[in-house]
Amino acid sequence: MKLLKASLAAALVGVSAIGLVTAGPAPTQAQGNIPIEVWALRDVVNAVQISPDGKHLLVHKVESREGEYILEVYDTADLSKPLRRLNADPMEIVSAQWVSSDVIFGTAWQVNRKTVKGPEEDVRDYRAYAYSLSANKFTAVDGNFGIVNTLPNDPDHVLISTGSAIADPSGVDPLLSFRPRSYYKFNLKTGTRELVLRGTARIRSVDTWDDEGNPRFTQTVDVESGKLISYYRKPGDGDWTKLNELDLNDPKNLYRILGGFVGIAGFDPKDPNTGYLIDNLNGDDKTALYEFDFNTGKVGKKLFQAQDADVIGIQRSSIPGTGKLVAAVYPGEKYERYWFDEEEKALYQALEQQIPYAWQVSIASRSLDGKSMVVTNRGPHDPGSFWLVKDGKLAKLGSRNPLLNPEQLADVKFIRYPARDGLMIPGWITIPKGKPPFPLIVQHNGGPQVNGMVGYDEWGQMLANAGYMVFHPDQRISTGWGQKHFDAGYGEHGGKMQDDKDDGVQYLIDQGLVDPDRVAFFGWSYGGYAALVSLSREPQLYQCAIAGAAVANPEKQYLGRRNTELKALDEWERRRGTIGINPMNEISKVNIPLLMIHGNVDRRVQYYHFKEYQKAFQAAGKTGEFVTLEGADHFYNTLMFNHQQQLYTKMLDYLANDCGPGGL
Repeated sequence: MKLLKASLAAALVGVSAIGLVTAGPAPTQAQGNIPIEVWALRDVVNAVQISPDGKHLLVHKVESREGEYILEVYDTADLSKPLRRLNADPMEIVSAQWVSSDVIFGTAWQVNRKTVKGPEEDVRDYRAYAYSLSANKFTAVDGNFGIVNTLPNDPDHVLISTGSAIADPSGVDPLLSFRPRSYYKFNLKTGTRELVLRGTARIRSVDTWDDEGNPRFTQTVDVESGKLISYYRKPGDGDWTKLNELDLNDPKNLYRILGGFVGIAGFDPKDPNTGYLIDNLNGDDKTALYEFDFNTGKVGKKLFQAQDADVIGIQRSSIPGTGKLVAAVYPGEKYERYWFDEEEKALYQALEQQIPYAWQVSIASRSLDGKSMVVTNRGPHDPGSFWLVKDGKLAKLGSRNPLLNPEQLADVKFIRYPARDGLMIPGWITIPKGKPPFPLIVQHNGGPQVNGMVGYDEWGQMLANAGYMVFHPDQRISTGWGQKHFDAGYGEHGGKMQDDKDDGVQYLIDQGLVDPDRVAFFGWSYGGYAALVSLSREPQLYQCAIAGAAVANPEKQYLGRRNTELKALDEWERRRGTIGINPMNEISKVNIPLLMIHGNVDRRVQYYHFKEYQKAFQAAGKTGEFVTLEGADHFYNTLMFNHQQQLYTKMLDYLANDCGPGGL
């Protein structure tokens, strides 16, 4: 597939794309006819940002299906051709962002090994870089570094930390936040770095920094006492003050740790000693947003609490450097906002009225004067679009997948349904064209505690385009829905957590939406584990299961990763690994066909899961197919075009022909 360059001159008065008009298969109109090659594309445009002075755009994109990402810089006064075209050969640029009006900071990677030796060991090496537009020069440093704060009042430096350039998108590693990190001021001109804070046994990492580069809030484990201790400090303080401590041996405290959103989320720009705290206090089930006084160490007034969901974050003003609190964020049909700022609210409402298929609209970057911005949208009918607002006009710049016709994509509906014990479970259904009852695929991805909200989901849309309804349950233990919802899943891997999925299937059958004789299970990572568990359910609702990157032997996974130093979290991991159902011990009970798929350089769920399960499964004489994705890692951003093409081709063929009697 070849991508042609197209002029951007018309972009300010209409709709165009930054060199991203695509030659090759045109978007098809017939249901189910979107070619697999279209679904298998890496994101054609990965990022677009405007510089703080509003004079330049960066575009991070790929120009062919087997190609690597490059970086282009445009002058916003002349978008007809790029001012710069940059690559990192032999490495690949995988992230880029403006950190000043002249400098772009990002990361490049390169595959240098063929095998994974141990848990979380990557086959790639990383380099952080800073690119100066005025000097047309790169400076780089070996290592995986990520931006912590752009330090808006210090144009020559940014604050970076080790081990975070390519974030863990799954959020399922409960030990990640307790591994020591180091923090540096990175000099954008010289490429040198100055140590600011090194993680220690007492303070392993810092959760929150202010815009001046001061560490302000952290949670850390005291190994001897088994306590999780929260600390805070005022600007200029040389040491930390204890806020509170929690007994990690009490499973009721795990929600506040593993949710990932409890703590100081930001600061009042007019008063650095007033912070914004997210927590569930006074016996509340759901987290709320509070003021916090750094002078007294006391929690102030409650600013907002949602009725049916946790506050999981805050949104600050889109004008860089202001830091003003404009909204609290909580999950629902999508990421919902409770607005504190009427001006920002009106701006978002205006954008939502003008952007087609508006769903999750965000201002990705904005000039310091507020007059120019890049806006993104992502939702069921938009795989991800980028828009330029300049001189009062809105123009489309590109799409993550420009070959998809929005009309071909499926609607997504948010539902709540009762589990057999009465707990209400949130979920989303992706609804294909046509009339019910539909064949159904239960899809569950990583976690299990991550929030599984569905906006635009490529896998779900691909399956819906082939005629399947897709059901994404956010079973108990998923975060964002309160502590009771989380706690109800403690130690229930393969138990009540699995019941929640089956109960959702039965709910959809009872609603007349699903054909009870045409149901399958598909999952990745934890979802792959759940797919293996589904193989032996009684009564059996499913005709087949597809298990991707599956944790097939959770006990071995637990023993191989066990960190005895962090004893307080060991019970959580042990219940995931040894108390829930272990698929390796259930093979004799398997009663439906299986398709199992795994990358052979998977760092999160190592390849031995696949090989050992395959050996035992075949020895038991069960019906299954086993497919290896050569050179594939665990995460979506590491799956290349050839991996996705192989995965999607096999999935659709298997569902149509081998899923139960006569296919699904």
